Amino acid sequence: MVRTKFAAVAAATALALSLAACGGGSSHDTAAPSAPTSAPMTTAAAPSSAAPMTGTGTQFGSGCAAVPTDPANPGSFDAMAKVPVASAAAGNPLLSTLVGAVKQANLVDSLNNANGITVFAPTNDAFGKIPKADLDKVLADPKTLAAVLTYHVVSGKLSPSELAGTHKTLQGTDLMVTGSGTSFTVNGNAMVVCGNVQTANATVYIVDTVLMPKS
Repeated sequence: MVRTKFAAVAAATALALSLAACGGGSSHDTAAPSAPTSAPMTTAAAPSSAAPMTGTGTQFGSGCAAVPTDPANPGSFDAMAKVPVASAAAGNPLLSTLVGAVKQANLVDSLNNANGITVFAPTNDAFGKIPKADLDKVLADPKTLAAVLTYHVVSGKLSPSELAGTHKTLQGTDLMVTGSGTSFTVNGNAMVVCGNVQTANATVYIVDTVLMPKS
């Protein structure tokens, strides 16, 4: 009789252990679908890493809309990034007057051979704000012209986060940039209309007013 009861208890215990084992297996089965939930995280991250590869991904400002978008065009952001700054400006339709002035002042080689600079490049319309007689006078005086143009250049390739502040120009005096994000003003009156344009040796901020050094 005792043996019969013992056998029954043993059988019940074995059955309980068996059911517990099955229950443990089912808990793993319910957890299994959680693994694939991490997969969309990796696939979703892929496009963001590819975004900086686009040619216009880092420039800002309303004036950038006037820059050619065809990478084969020498004035496009992609083409400008491959050549030094004076050569890059020569292909940009916004900067033809500046390019002529740089040539007149014999600064093409100096700018192209500079190692890491930031250039505040006035648009054609910026030069158009200067009375023609005054502009012609400056263009006819290589020394004055060189002083004006080198006042638009500072050492180092300044990123937008480094742009605000006082910077010594190659002309020797300081200019001041105020603002943040994608809105900057130089010397209180020149607005950056297309910023963070990259060339092989410079970062360019296109401005709507010619900067004049203090006499």
